[in-house]
Amino acid sequence: MRIGIACYPTHGGSGAVASDLALALAARGHDIHVISYARPFRLGEFHENIIVHEVNVASYPVIQYPPYALALATKMVEVTRTYDLDLIHSHYAVPHAASAYLAQAILSERKLKTVTTLHGTDITLVGVDSSFFEVVKFAIEKSDAVTAVSQYLRNRTISEFGIRRDIEVIYNFVDTNRYRPVSDHCVREHFAPHGEKLLIHASNFRPVKRVGDVVRVFARVREKIPARLLLVGDGPERLFVQHLVRELNQTDHVVFMGLQDYLERILPCTDLLLLPSEQESFGLVALEAHACGVPVIASRVGGLPELVQDGKTGFLAPVGDVAEMAEKALTLLEDPKLHRSFSRKARRLAETRFRTDLVVPEYERLYERVLAA
Repeated sequence: MRIGIACYPTHGGSGAVASDLALALAARGHDIHVISYARPFRLGEFHENIIVHEVNVASYPVIQYPPYALALATKMVEVTRTYDLDLIHSHYAVPHAASAYLAQAILSERKLKTVTTLHGTDITLVGVDSSFFEVVKFAIEKSDAVTAVSQYLRNRTISEFGIRRDIEVIYNFVDTNRYRPVSDHCVREHFAPHGEKLLIHASNFRPVKRVGDVVRVFARVREKIPARLLLVGDGPERLFVQHLVRELNQTDHVVFMGLQDYLERILPCTDLLLLPSEQESFGLVALEAHACGVPVIASRVGGLPELVQDGKTGFLAPVGDVAEMAEKALTLLEDPKLHRSFSRKARRLAETRFRTDLVVPEYERLYERVLAA
């Protein structure tokens, strides 16, 4: 098939999933055309069967806000006509799904098909904003097929927007050959020179991620055992978190690593992932951690209970319950045998339920149904 994939190029779940899907589909022989305002961070190298088309937005004095959605739709039309695309798969509802609908209308003679995948904040934060609500609802209803990355997100979308059409759940996936318990790149002793336990958190440092809770949990853990914390990512909360680290006297034990394109090189060195988010529609980083054999301490919210098996591959706790999260973290970190059991079960879960070659065929079957309809 000839497939267009529209996504954001930035670090984050939707861009990562869209890029990995592009790679997997290309490896299976499909022609993939990625459409975005920049090259996605996971598509930095040459990949056979993948072409990246960058969207350029003209700026004019009379237009206060450059109309990216219109430029995106125009690029979709251009790429479809040039490469005879069969369908466009939009990741994240705003603006990709709306732009795909406009491109479909312009190309009415070609009967271009559109698929939309909802990832989370496009529904739970952006979509319910009155500025976007009606457009998001319209784009969902007009797509030829819609998927969500968790049962939770599917139900939330139907509830929030009053959607009556079918939304299929296709979970996020992970390349278990790339994400694995052993890394050839990470030297654990570099981060934990004295044998300390190594905890990690990775996010875009938005308030919803509650990175402050990560630091507070870590500080409680360090009251009991030697440990170090790796903070991967960047975002609006970084200055606050840096201040909190100093306030809790953890400066010498916390490493701010900034944005990292290859998390699979770091995760295998760590003992535990902390993910105390206020909201997660799936929690891709938790799946990546599991694939590396890393148990997860997370909030019992959103789609996380569909991934993290409480008491088997990690522990779930109420949002903001720093004490319980620290207690559960210590339960694993102080019991090597229990930790090994959780690690093995986490890896097995990733391999048996969320492996790339198990999930990507679900998208292929969906495309085939849409094209045959």
